[in-house]
Amino acid sequence: MAGGISERRIVAAAKVQDLVFALLGIVVLFFAMAMLATLVIDLLTDGLARINMQFLSDFPSRRPAEAGILSAWVGTTLVMFVTALLAIPLGVGAGLYLEEYAPKNWLSDLIEINVSNLAGVPSIIYGLLALGFFVYALGMGQTILVGGMVLALLILPIVVVATREAVRAVPSGLRESAYGLGCNRWQVVWSYVLPSARPGILTGAIVGLSRAIGETAPIITIGALTFIAFLPPSPLQAAPPFLNADWLSSPFTVMPIQMFNWTSRPQAGFHENAAATGVLLLGMTLIMNGFAIYLRYRLRKGLKT
Repeated sequence: MAGGISERRIVAAAKVQDLVFALLGIVVLFFAMAMLATLVIDLLTDGLARINMQFLSDFPSRRPAEAGILSAWVGTTLVMFVTALLAIPLGVGAGLYLEEYAPKNWLSDLIEINVSNLAGVPSIIYGLLALGFFVYALGMGQTILVGGMVLALLILPIVVVATREAVRAVPSGLRESAYGLGCNRWQVVWSYVLPSARPGILTGAIVGLSRAIGETAPIITIGALTFIAFLPPSPLQAAPPFLNADWLSSPFTVMPIQMFNWTSRPQAGFHENAAATGVLLLGMTLIMNGFAIYLRYRLRKGLKT
């Protein structure tokens, strides 16, 4: 009898602890969401009215009312294009190799630990690495190519980890069935594993790119310009071969740097411009994450059907 009472007391105490922890978690969640909502509302209040076609189509200026972010959003777009072009193929290829081809030994374990640790390295370290190696050692200069390369290095561990997790989630029975049909390893990976893991891979890649789009420290470290009143050459041209690579070696700026430049000035008009830039940057990040969620939903729905 006494043992039954003791067990009921233990169960009751455990339920009380669970309830207290749940309530504490809800309080912390609402507090964090309230702080975030306050910051977003303040940003929208200060900058939303400033967003118009003039703001998007004009270059930066010494006069706040005439300043725009044309060079900043064009530079951001080109740098993110280079980042995606470098990070996604390398990250997906490395993740597939480590999960499907690499032998399970101490070397692969060491690589796995290092890749996971690199995902937590501060972004300024990547900027210093790019400054010392790409800019000074290789003499590549402060160009769009170097900016894309440093951001690609920054998000490469994220893409590798996301790829490995997505491939690991593919049922082993699918591989065994494919092998039973006579497929070799590459056919299994390309025709069965990769399509099944595609939702998770793309989601990880887009989340990594949404992190890179707001990074400032590595871009400032390599010497990106804070004031630029011209655009890089167009990647497209009228004459064959219709592609132009001169824009890769062009100086650039990005939206976070332009935002940082305006916040450092005393005039209130520049602070409004910085808030408007923050609103646009926040909107771009939300669109990328929303697209990742939608893409994952559609691809998973396609796999089920």
